[in-house]
Amino acid sequence: MNICDKCGYHLKMSSSERIEVSIDPGTWDPMDEDMVSLDPIDWGAEEEAYKDRIDSYENKTGLAEAVQTGVGQLNGIPVAFGVMDFLFVGGSMGSVVGEKITRLIKYATNQFLPLIIVCTSGGARMQEGAFSLMQMAKISSALYDYKSNKKLLYISILTSPTTGGVTASFGMLGDIIIAEPNSYIAFTGQKVIEQTLNVTLPEGSQTAEYLFDKGLFNQIVPRNVLKSVLVELLKLHPHLSESK
Repeated sequence: MNICDKCGYHLKMSSSERIEVSIDPGTWDPMDEDMVSLDPIDWGAEEEAYKDRIDSYENKTGLAEAVQTGVGQLNGIPVAFGVMDFLFVGGSMGSVVGEKITRLIKYATNQFLPLIIVCTSGGARMQEGAFSLMQMAKISSALYDYKSNKKLLYISILTSPTTGGVTASFGMLGDIIIAEPNSYIAFTGQKVIEQTLNVTLPEGSQTAEYLFDKGLFNQIVPRNVLKSVLVELLKLHPHLSESK
């Protein structure tokens, strides 16, 4: 579980590790694994071309992009499941991340599946410019249909760090929003806020515990009991009850 035995600190996990501890063995069916980023704005940074950077992260992580999506089961309950990976360009959201999550939501909508997305991200990917920012609206629009029109259940899980355009869109749109202990959750960095607004933020104001006290999300759940909590929440949802 990547949790310190002595202090309970939650270390980072890869997306593959999260799938392994969350989804029932033998039930994971990935979607859109081969979808890869192009270079829509011809990003040509002197130190490293964008395509070369993507290739290096693909070799490093074994992933094609910063999110894995698919369907699986939690204690026998079918779910649509998305997991971001901070090891791939800081979990940044570009066109492929946005498209994969949108397709996952649409699939969950058509199949009447509960949706769970595990968030960890540095925000929108600057190498894709406005195309990255457009993903916020695209995903949010798909979620609107899923939640408002179909009345299905979306659970958002915020892990460390969750920032930028992910926080500002699907990260905070869950019907139920869960955070891991000690997670760093923000829209932008503390220094940027302080310099822009000319204020001093309270110590720890971008931690899960502080934000929970302010009502930003529903609960802080340790990783080692997260699956059992998710299963209980799924069992309570009316759609699942009616389908049984």
